[in-house]
Amino acid sequence: MIPHAIHNSRTILVVSHVQPDGDAIGSMLALGVALKSLGKTVTLFNESPIPAIFRFLPSVNLIVDRIGDLSVFDMAIVLDCGDLGRIGKLSETIGTIPVIVNIDHHPTNTDFGTHQMVDSRACATAEIIYRLIKTLNAPIDATIANALYTAILTDTGSFLFQNTNSAAFSISSEMVAKGADPYIVAQYVYATYSLGRLRLLNMVLDTIEISDNGKLSTMFLSQKMLMETGTQLEDIYGLVNYAKHIEDVQVAALIRETHPGVNGRGTYHVSLRSNGSVDVSRFAARLGGGGHCNAAGFKAESLTLSDLKKQIFSLAEAL
Repeated sequence: MIPHAIHNSRTILVVSHVQPDGDAIGSMLALGVALKSLGKTVTLFNESPIPAIFRFLPSVNLIVDRIGDLSVFDMAIVLDCGDLGRIGKLSETIGTIPVIVNIDHHPTNTDFGTHQMVDSRACATAEIIYRLIKTLNAPIDATIANALYTAILTDTGSFLFQNTNSAAFSISSEMVAKGADPYIVAQYVYATYSLGRLRLLNMVLDTIEISDNGKLSTMFLSQKMLMETGTQLEDIYGLVNYAKHIEDVQVAALIRETHPGVNGRGTYHVSLRSNGSVDVSRFAARLGGGGHCNAAGFKAESLTLSDLKKQIFSLAEAL
């Protein structure tokens, strides 16, 4: 159904969620380049800046953060989004495009769109994109290979997370054979930091708190920290993992201040990470968020930081 709909489309918008991770970016690039090879007119869009660690990817400049007249598109392919709202400010407008294709691997996906290709057993959305590219008989070049390899590597936590399956290894192996460079990817994703990011990391590490039973940790990131270190939101990628790797910790939370607010009540985004023993998507879903078993998130509004921490630390009681 989806391959048929793609073949019948001429002008396609490929979009993913705000604050994109490696899976979102890699899946967008891989699918976008594949569609272009089939003669489609394609626009890749993401509202947020691309994190610095992913800017090495070939053709990453194809991803734009502004689009003009949406009426020119006859199809929108939404990647790695549990719901349409994850696109950001343009979600409602993009939702008016005649055909919406929903491709995702989040178990909390709401099955939005005209067509769905949702598989929560996939190691990453990139795994589903790989299958789709194969079905479309599009050639896989070095650009697609690097994009899919990076997407799978990062979304499986370098093959450490529970979502790592046999496809993660077989696809990655094939992508290396087709031109992906594991050394270059690892150097950019895991071994290159700006001075500002290191200073930000130092500040955030100083905010770590541990629950009484030692099984949950929190970190806090304020707007002031970003300003003082000259960093951007794309520089926070992966910071929450430092709290997750603390001995005995099962769940880590990065509380990011999005708007300071008034009277001590602000707006926050909370990123949750699990060591694999806890399904954090259930906790996030109860608070209006979503995600995976090991990685999820939610928004909190009109709360004091203290009240939000109490809410998060209450999770530790069940650990």
